[in-house]
Amino acid sequence: MPETTTLRKHQLETTLQNERKLIKDGKLKEDNPLDLSQPFRELCEACRRGDLKACQEKITEGVNINARDIFDCTPLILASLCGHYEVVRLLLDSGALCERDTFQGERCLYNALNDRIRNLLLQYDYSKSTDPLQPFAAHLASLLSRDHPQTADIVVTVADESFPLHKFILSARSPSFSKKLSIAPEAKTWKLPSTIPPEAFDAGVRYLYLGETPRELRSGPGTGFTEAEVLAGIERIAKHLELNGLVEAILDSGDRRLARQRRTEETLKGRDQMESWFRENVLKHKLVIETDKANEVKWTRDNGIFADVLLRADEPLAEEIPQTDHNKQELDPPYFETANRIPVGPTSRPSSPASSLSSQKVRKSVLFAVHRAMLLRSDFFNAMFSSTFREAQITEHLQIIPVDCSPKALEVVLTYLYTDKVEFPLSLGVEVLYAADLLLIERLKSKAAVLISSLGNGNMKLQQVRNENEKSSKQIDTTQKETREDAEEEEIDIYELIRAGWMFRVQRLEEFAARYLAYRLESHIDLPEFAELVAESATRITQRQETDSIELVDDIRFYLSERFRLRFEDSGLDEIMGENCEVAKIEEEIINVAEVDDPTNNNMKPDIPNWGSGCGSYSACAFASVSVTPSASHSASPAREQQHPKTPEDEAIDVSDRKSPQVIGLDSEDLSAAFRTLDGNVAGDEFARDAADYRILLDKLDRLLEKLDLEA
Repeated sequence: MPETTTLRKHQLETTLQNERKLIKDGKLKEDNPLDLSQPFRELCEACRRGDLKACQEKITEGVNINARDIFDCTPLILASLCGHYEVVRLLLDSGALCERDTFQGERCLYNALNDRIRNLLLQYDYSKSTDPLQPFAAHLASLLSRDHPQTADIVVTVADESFPLHKFILSARSPSFSKKLSIAPEAKTWKLPSTIPPEAFDAGVRYLYLGETPRELRSGPGTGFTEAEVLAGIERIAKHLELNGLVEAILDSGDRRLARQRRTEETLKGRDQMESWFRENVLKHKLVIETDKANEVKWTRDNGIFADVLLRADEPLAEEIPQTDHNKQELDPPYFETANRIPVGPTSRPSSPASSLSSQKVRKSVLFAVHRAMLLRSDFFNAMFSSTFREAQITEHLQIIPVDCSPKALEVVLTYLYTDKVEFPLSLGVEVLYAADLLLIERLKSKAAVLISSLGNGNMKLQQVRNENEKSSKQIDTTQKETREDAEEEEIDIYELIRAGWMFRVQRLEEFAARYLAYRLESHIDLPEFAELVAESATRITQRQETDSIELVDDIRFYLSERFRLRFEDSGLDEIMGENCEVAKIEEEIINVAEVDDPTNNNMKPDIPNWGSGCGSYSACAFASVSVTPSASHSASPAREQQHPKTPEDEAIDVSDRKSPQVIGLDSEDLSAAFRTLDGNVAGDEFARDAADYRILLDKLDRLLEKLDLEA
């Protein structure tokens, strides 16, 4: 067993210097490059604030989440340092790097604000260990060795070896193949010159299918070609098929870091090429037709986009109107085909106003011409095409397979299968979840849950909630109006979403829904739909006992506590308030003793100096609202003043009755508008208001459980 060698300091310095030189020359890509662009600055600012929605939008735009700012901070470091757990998890799920034994990795772990974030980093092994695009690349590479079901539609022969390949992948990845196949889309075979080594073409095919480039080329007496001939053949293949990165990928395979970097770049490039081809061919040639006539479409197998199956999605049911023979004749133009044998239906024909009005009320269906090779990423289609079902049979015209989802949801699913991207509006979230569960695509379901929880942005700020429910406020800032309008535009059916999370067993959606409800509980707790949801959550436990809790209520209580108390815990105010509460208890005991000793002393308190930090002045620790009377601070007892006259030494000490700091200099109307609780009372300050609201919401939850006759 070879001994492990330890590099000396000068050897490490030499290695680091060589690495910096390679980065400077452009041969090696820096893991955390400096990024001064405006989108990256916006991403960093969103990570500082904990704006989950803005982070998701910037990641979707393609901002490099592993870059660093002028202070050498990555977005993951900023989110970890500022204590935004959900943002940290989103960045890790999106491929943020925080590797072991690196400066940035150790810095991220060291700067974690709390143990919860630190444990999350440790749970992810400091980083997402696999490339986010690895499953996509692995599927394309697996098509080369997959025997059943058979999806190849062209055979390339090199010497005495045959390579079953897929026309749409060759057309998307190679400009040379794209030109040849556009001229002869019906071609079934293609033969290369015998002077090209099969090993060279095999390396080119692996490159096209995003597979691992071979580190050692097969050469020698057994193959009939020398290593130099194989390398020369690779250069010919790269030049002939216009594969610019093939030779560099072969040469860089010896250096592990260069090979990993090269593979990441080529995988991203291949995904972009597949996405461009998918949008220009599959989505561009989707066919919109009346549902009654969808099964009559005839799409030949030798078509210009090399599709071998049709997926059909019907629009939601709409009010249909009876059609006269005249209208039916107008809506039935004959089908015709383009030069690529792609049928064009009635949607391309201009119609009269009467017929267009009729067609708007007729149910429509959308047909997508797709490829079985990409549908195999779904376990549902994999089982279908691997069986003896009718859909697995090869026929003259493409078979039409109905999918029980809306066309928009099916388009999102197909976009994921072809490009590994998940992008959809929040209103389409539940439909995408249903479609992903129907087609047995677990990874899409997870990605959709991440997107929904990010766009939904459950950590709504407390002030925004209050501004939406406060009717007595005098004026609202323009910025707050815009924020509320955006929130209304992004409104989602949270009840439908949480039921979908229960049905599909997506833990992330359940957590998001509970957090969403907790941060908006005052808007939902009095609704009958919320009571039904709580009752439904209770019935999810089979053979329920009296001591069993309700999962939804427990989660809401947890996030409600986080909503009102988290800033106290982070700032250390909870400890200060705890000490102030002890002082208040001692003061109360002294007052009680004084009242017992002197029954004639009515409401006279001992002269305890008010240092401005007592529990009575900030009644947040008492969890009760404080009613404020403007004249109360001026109603000092004359007898009290005579008994305890002020001395010059007491000028710095307030020995009069306590005053709330917020009362000074404010009118009663301004104070009531600023610190009004949910039940309409006036609180002494913001902390007291939040504490009162917290207790009010908890009491409402308890009363709801009593009304439903539930123990939790």
